[in-house]
Parts: sequence; C-alpha cells; structure tokens
Amino acid sequence: MATPTTPVLATGQQLLSLAAKHIAEPYKLGILVPKDNANWQGPWDCAEFASWLHFQVARKLYGCDRDGGNPASADAYTGFWDRDAKTRGHIVSVDQAARTAGACVLRLPATGAIGHIVISDGNGGTVEAHSHVDGVIRSTLTARRWDYGILVPFISYSGGSPVTVPPPNSTIYRLTAPPMSGDAVRTIQSRLKTLGFDPGVIDGEFGPHTSSAVVAFQLSKDLVPDGEVGPMTAAALGVDLE
Repeated sequence: MATPTTPVLATGQQLLSLAAKHIAEPYKLGILVPKDNANWQGPWDCAEFASWLHFQVARKLYGCDRDGGNPASADAYTGFWDRDAKTRGHIVSVDQAARTAGACVLRLPATGAIGHIVISDGNGGTVEAHSHVDGVIRSTLTARRWDYGILVPFISYSGGSPVTVPPPNSTIYRLTAPPMSGDAVRTIQSRLKTLGFDPGVIDGEFGPHTSSAVVAFQLSKDLVPDGEVGPMTAAALGVDLE
C-alpha cells in the first residue's frame, strides 16, 4: 500500500524569483490580469501583480474578489488582500516580513483611494508594481508607511537575518480617526485648491474631501493614488512636511 505524501508547498523564494523576471514591465491602475496566463508581461497594478504571482507558483487565488472563482476574471485589490489576511492568512510585523523572502507588505486602502502591496526580498527591499512612471521596480521598505506584513498559508517561507524597517522621516498626512489636523494640513489644502483640486473647507483638518482631492492630484501626476501625503506627493505639491 502506497504511503501518503505531504504536498510540497510553493515557496516565497519562488515568488520573489518570478517577480524579479517582470521588472521594468508597465503599470496601469485598475488593470485586470488573467491570473492563469503565465505569459502575461504587463501592464500590472500592485494587487494584480501580487495575486498573479501567487496563482502562478501555487495555482491558488488570493487577494481577489472571488478566490474560488475563475482565475481569468478574478479581480485583485488591496482591500481583498486585507480581508484574506484577516480570515485565511497570517498577519506579521513589517520587520518580520522584511526579513522573509516572498512575504507581502500591505498599506491599507483608505475610503475612495487605493492601498499598496509589495513583495519582500527578505533583506528590507521589495519587488513591486509601483506606478505609471516606474512600472515594476525594485525598491525598499525603508521610510515608507506600511500597516502590516502577510504570510499566505499555502506558501512556505524561510526567514533571513533580522531586519529593522526605519519609519518615514516625516509625518504622512492621511485619513485617520480622529482626523489629523494642524498648519501642515491647512498648507496641503491651500496648495491643492491653488492647483485646482478642491479639498473642501480649508480648515486644517484632513477629512474625506481633502483625501479625495489628494487622490485626484496624485492621479494627475501618475503617483500612487493612495490619498496620503508623504514625501513624493508633498514634493509634487510643492509643500514641506513637518
């Protein structure tokens, strides 16, 4: 009688190696990528890239609207990655994900905006579908705002040496509860209005109207439309962050 064998899991290193083969391919926000098309070479957006990689190495959908649906039409989104991480995944610290090749690192989407998700290279770096300007790139987790790391249950990971991810050098202005407020927010609002992006009442409070105006501005500049004013968006606006 044959002895049952334990299924061999796909590995985080396989994810990372496949991701690296697609560096320099184009980005298009909202693109729907057929997860079962092994020959796809872009365009990508961040969530579609991450979900396609996982399907290609493990033949399972994750981070999609219908993880049990047709891989050719399953729609990936950072919000679905958040849902799956909380229901069928393992949430870890950003530092743990940073030292784990193939782990994902997530920035949650705000209302009316998108989040961002990247593949960790295990040394504090990333491979990610970044923006219209950059396409798929190698980058770093350092000095960027993240919410948490994700280990997908059907992937086998191996951790490397400890990595500490330094936080952003300045405040990242975004939707929070209670809302962020102060002179810097008022400056952001005033600059948005001057440039033709309506933030609502210029009251120094970073609310939904301000976030929507930031998203519209980011889209006009081919920046990641996450509704957050960090160094890149601040530089494009021409404002200094505190």
